[in-house]
Amino acid sequence: MARYTGPKRRLSRREGVALFTKDAAYIERKGAVSPGQRGIRRPRKLSEYGIQLREKQKAKRMYGMLEKQFHKYYEMASKSKGNRGDTLLELLETRLDNVVYRLGFAGSRAAARQFVSHGHLLVDGKKVTIPSFQVKPGSTIALFDKMLDNSQVRKSLEVQTTLPEWLERQAAVGKVLRLPGAEEVEQGINANLIVEYYSR
Repeated sequence: MARYTGPKRRLSRREGVALFTKDAAYIERKGAVSPGQRGIRRPRKLSEYGIQLREKQKAKRMYGMLEKQFHKYYEMASKSKGNRGDTLLELLETRLDNVVYRLGFAGSRAAARQFVSHGHLLVDGKKVTIPSFQVKPGSTIALFDKMLDNSQVRKSLEVQTTLPEWLERQAAVGKVLRLPGAEEVEQGINANLIVEYYSR
């Protein structure tokens, strides 16, 4: 699948929140300043459609996807039983690249995606190179032994991160205990607004 390769800080500035770890300090220091040389400090009043669009764009950019792939996840959520918004976030959270990031193997979702696509991970003992691979409860995710010598991996593993309750990790091996609940997914995303956007 294709991915966005442009400047990422511009995306964080556009949404007014730090979508990526490195942008947190900048957004906190500068505030929500729109992209562009002069930036607009006073936020424009958004219509109902605009609010829904911004929420969809924020979630899409946070998980590192383009529109076509993100819309497919919404269609999958629509076909399943239960709340569409909760199911959508559940599908996004159980992507392999996101699980690798959540386990603390990588410092960002982009780095986690690269680890997966370069074949540095095993899922249930088999090499998987598809970042969008859906991880199921009970699955184990492990780094190849050679990756333990990687300085970025060592740095990530040394950082004491608080894991979500649906995951557990011992050294370089993680396990998916169950599917994430609605309150355990990425904070700051209103899935109902995304559902309303696509339901127009």
